[in-house]
Amino acid sequence: QPPADPATVARAVAIVEDQGAPGANLVRMGDKRLLFSEDGRGFLMYGRQGRSWIGLFDPVGPPETWAELIWRFIETARAAGGRAVLYQVSPALLAACADAGMRAYKLGEMAVVDLTRFDLKGGTWSSLRNSLSRGQRDGLEFAILQSSELPAVYDELERVSAGWLDHHNAREKGFSLGAFERDYVLSQPAAVLRLEGRIVAFANLLLTGQREQCSIDLMRFAPEAPSGSMVYLFGRMMIEMRDQGFKSFQLGMAPLAGMSDSAHAPAWDVIAATVFENGEKFYNFKGLRAFKEKFRPDWQPRYLAVAGSANPVLALMDTTLLIGGGLKGVIGK
Repeated sequence: QPPADPATVARAVAIVEDQGAPGANLVRMGDKRLLFSEDGRGFLMYGRQGRSWIGLFDPVGPPETWAELIWRFIETARAAGGRAVLYQVSPALLAACADAGMRAYKLGEMAVVDLTRFDLKGGTWSSLRNSLSRGQRDGLEFAILQSSELPAVYDELERVSAGWLDHHNAREKGFSLGAFERDYVLSQPAAVLRLEGRIVAFANLLLTGQREQCSIDLMRFAPEAPSGSMVYLFGRMMIEMRDQGFKSFQLGMAPLAGMSDSAHAPAWDVIAATVFENGEKFYNFKGLRAFKEKFRPDWQPRYLAVAGSANPVLALMDTTLLIGGGLKGVIGK
């Protein structure tokens, strides 16, 4: 089964618009396969790598469709000689996973900012207040551009994105991350920073019709952006979304964060915690969590679930290859 065609993606987007998980907007990338519930009200998006069939996030749609989708996903993978895997699922899905014979392993923690408490008053917020003041002194101008406004600045966004990738010697990822592709970038609003009239940083916002939770995906800045620009961008985004009535802001997952390092912890936790402590040369795990910590988020666990006796390490390796675009993509960052 190939990735979904545009009409099928549009059908899934309509479901995304009617629920509250903004990260589900990654279906707009068009690079994933889709499994719909029997009643058509929910779906699971997934990719394939090696023998692994890898579902992304919790199923999208009413919770009463989730158990059916998980069972059908496992059975479909098994019938094709594959192993079913669910990547970055929330605690809300663990009972359904257990009922379907899946085992869950902690992957990391999702940073979620409670915008109803985001007031920047008091000593605990002094560092962020200073960052916002510094951004203003540096001459940064913040704006949220709606989808209809983005075609006019698309070339500027593309320049920033290309410069960011080049500066970080990185290439586009996929599956659980969006890429800078025109249709995807123009599909939702974006927050931008301008310096002397030129866009120097941006982040695309992920929203649904419920307008209670919001999230971000692409976060890119030009080499000439002042130090601290991304903290300023995120701080201003949160203020703006709070003022628009949004309740929470998802900052994404800090991989391998929050793992137990106890001598009695499961082997998976010990291995993952060791990677978190010593894996800086491969991925800036600590730096990513430290950046998000500036916004005082609640840290919510996320899991990898594997069917039956499948090896979770092999499942995670296949997921990493899928996100990175194959072995060449992982090795080449």
